[in-house]
This record gives sequence, structure tokens and C-alpha cells, in this order.
Amino acid sequence: MKIQILTPEEVIFDGEVVSVTVPGSKGEFQMLENHAAIVSTLEKGKIKLESINSLSVSNKLTDEGKFKVYPIKGGILEFGNNKGIILCD
Repeated sequence: MKIQILTPEEVIFDGEVVSVTVPGSKGEFQMLENHAAIVSTLEKGKIKLESINSLSVSNKLTDEGKFKVYPIKGGILEFGNNKGIILCD
């Protein structure tokens, strides 16, 4: 599935992943391929990307075990048809 992580300043990530885990307002949740369409607000926490194949990766992603991680202060996620866009700070 394709994921883009965007901030007002730059593209943090644009590529394919096996899974993405985000900090939702009711707790952390994970999306895999063919996940139902969703729009959600995001809270302060970490975006975790698993098994990435990227077109664009910022050096702001860090390694945390098998995940590439990006800390956020909050944001919005839109996901549908195996494509997700995360707008965050």
C-alpha cells in the first residue's frame, strides 16, 4: 500500500509499506493492505512504517526495531483504496 507523510515544510515519506501504525485520538492503530477507508485525527506520538520501499524518505525517519519511525505532534490521516495520506506537524 502507498503512504505519504507530509508536513507544511516537506515530504517526509512517499512510498510503499506493508503496514503503518499511527497514534489515533482513541489510541494507537495499525493499517494493513485492504484496510477499510478511514479519516482520523492523530494525536502526539509516533508514525511507524514497516517494510518500506520508498520513493522519497526524509532523514528525519529513525529506526526502531523493524520500523521506520517519525514523531508527530498531531495531524490528520485519510486512507482508502490502499493509499494513505498523513498531514502532520
